[in-house]
Amino acid sequence: MGKDVTVSIVNWNTRDELRECLNCVLAQEGSVSYEVIVVDNASPDDSAAMVRAEFAERVKLIANGTNRGFGAAQNQAIAASDGRYLFFVNPDCRMPQPNLLSRVVEYMDANPGIGVLGPKILNPDGTLQFSARRFPPMFAGIFRHTLLGRLFPKNRFVRSYLMTDSPHDSVMDVDWLSGSALVVRREMLDRIGGFDERFFMYCEDVDLAKRAHDAGWRVVYYPEVEVYHRIGAASDKNPVDMIKQHHRSMLLYFLKYNARSPKILLTPLVMIALWLRTRARVRLVR
Repeated sequence: MGKDVTVSIVNWNTRDELRECLNCVLAQEGSVSYEVIVVDNASPDDSAAMVRAEFAERVKLIANGTNRGFGAAQNQAIAASDGRYLFFVNPDCRMPQPNLLSRVVEYMDANPGIGVLGPKILNPDGTLQFSARRFPPMFAGIFRHTLLGRLFPKNRFVRSYLMTDSPHDSVMDVDWLSGSALVVRREMLDRIGGFDERFFMYCEDVDLAKRAHDAGWRVVYYPEVEVYHRIGAASDKNPVDMIKQHHRSMLLYFLKYNARSPKILLTPLVMIALWLRTRARVRLVR
């Protein structure tokens, strides 16, 4: 008999964060059954050895010989799991509510049209992370995390993208949700497939939500449960490569969903804009 929930954690080089996350997940209470899978992407900090030594009886470990990226690693977990729901959680997340899994299962069971569910995500200091978002408008990337964004911090493109103009204290249908803490119905994955492995890092959550919408599933922000998330526990250790991967994924997403649209004619301009944005962001972190 399968589990109610599979908690899946992809890890790269965040051993101490992973340990805290696992302790938090394994403290979950309630009537639901769950399993925990860790996919380690060849971490050089002995993360896999830590899981074997400290969590061997309660955590299923998949230790990759190379860094396969987020989407490919999560697909490995999906294939090895038997939960009715998959809860994808970053190792830098914490679950303060001991009944979080029970509440998520109860809500998803009561709403069979929901394919993707996202909790309220908070920064470590308790402030809100804007994890519920609209599909990215073309000009949002020009203003987000750039000099223009600093000059015009309240521009309408980023406000719309991050949904800062919407209350985040009530349940709402949204375009997409951050993959740092994301609940997905297995029935939906069986129909639309898992993560697109061409996205090594970033935008795989946007892509999954887009395919969910296209297949008629709801994507819902559910702030009745909360997760704390420290952004960048892994990416901060290799920021330049992560910036490049982010912009590569942005280009891939644009090409994937505009190949048959007149927007495809803008590809050269999009590539130039992303190249300039990449250079600007790399300079900021160096």
